[in-house]
Amino acid sequence: MNIILVSGRLAKARTINLGLPQLALVGMGALTTVVALAAALNYMALRFASDFNVPYLQTLLLSAQQQQHEKTQSYLRENLNAMAVRLGQMQAQLLRLDTLGERLARLAGFKPQDLAFGEVPGRGGAVSSLPSQDLTLGDFTRQLDTLTRQVDDRGDKLGILESLFTLDSAKKKLIPTMLPVEGGWYSSNYGWRIDPFNGQRAFHEGIDVVAETGTTIRAAAGGVVIYSDFHPQYGNMIEIDHGNDLVSRYAHASKRWVRAGDVVLRGARIAEVGKTGRVTGTHLHFEVRQRGAPVNPARFLRLPG
Repeated sequence: MNIILVSGRLAKARTINLGLPQLALVGMGALTTVVALAAALNYMALRFASDFNVPYLQTLLLSAQQQQHEKTQSYLRENLNAMAVRLGQMQAQLLRLDTLGERLARLAGFKPQDLAFGEVPGRGGAVSSLPSQDLTLGDFTRQLDTLTRQVDDRGDKLGILESLFTLDSAKKKLIPTMLPVEGGWYSSNYGWRIDPFNGQRAFHEGIDVVAETGTTIRAAAGGVVIYSDFHPQYGNMIEIDHGNDLVSRYAHASKRWVRAGDVVLRGARIAEVGKTGRVTGTHLHFEVRQRGAPVNPARFLRLPG
């Protein structure tokens, strides 16, 4: 394309040759200008649509606002659903902590109701002079993540503590700390004494507890019955192995309610008080033996639990 420029200021006419590249640049420039003008007009129309009562512009503005509102609502729904899932997890974890707390309270000798599990703890205080600040969604999410990790950590630690308490409680139930008869009184202690039959000084390997014939004899701790038979000196006698080289012995019973091999729990009925064997009257002879040697039962009866 040739463009000839003629002017009175020019001494002669000038000719401009436009090739394909130049025409393409001119076309792109014109197209860019049109697009920019259209975008500016669209922005001005939306910006000032509320000031002009033009139905088309009002419809266009409402449509844009509706689309933005739907996007915002969708974003909020997604975040609320995610937080609802986290909230459900937190509730389950708190329920687990409450259950662990109640079990630990019982193991430690507390009443769960005294520790008010399940109740909101009291909180309060004066209004601060510093201005309050609203939590952003990001702040809330970060605090929720931190709280979740803390709850998980506390739950794991309470679980370990419960295991230790349970193991300690189980060990205590296998130690003969319970007096086998109720309402009796001591007639002879552990140690050296005058033998009631020959008047000589002799070592008494247990304690004697006087009680009426037929009084229930209970296992001082849980264990396995390793002997239940008649002994020439001890009469009807029962021995229970509690593990850890501890054995308890119950002698002079009138009746035996367990046999060798039976597993008994702490406090289970195993026999009845009588006066069989080498005795001067009705009573229970109770011994605790460790590694086969007699030890003072009072050492165990004074232990808690």
